[in-house]
Amino acid sequence: MNDHTISLVRESFDLVEPIAPQAAALFYANLFEADPGVRGLFRGDMIVQGERLMAMIGLAVAKLDDPEVLIPALQGLGQRHAGYGVRDAHYDSVGGALLKTLRQGLGVAFTAEVEAAWVEVYGVVAGTMKQAARVPA
Repeated sequence: MNDHTISLVRESFDLVEPIAPQAAALFYANLFEADPGVRGLFRGDMIVQGERLMAMIGLAVAKLDDPEVLIPALQGLGQRHAGYGVRDAHYDSVGGALLKTLRQGLGVAFTAEVEAAWVEVYGVVAGTMKQAARVPA
């Protein structure tokens, strides 16, 4: 990731943060529509889950240029998600739902360049989490 990619992701996420609860609800609606089978992985309060989601995305976005903090956080998250039953294929569904949510929430601000930045960042995030999930705890 270069500085420009990080900047694009941060600037676009800054537009999402004020509507975080709505963005989280939209994300889960998009995820469950695209992959109804993942619904069973969520057992708790979805409002709380949405708050956790937005907090984790916020942390990842804030630490994109600080891999010493970001990578261990993502590795721990990947290991926990494996324990919840998350599989590699689920990351594709999540990535698609994330992009759709950003497209819906950002409208014209979700340019091709912003989308490419998010695709790159999500690829790093998901790859790190998937790799950590394969390591015995």
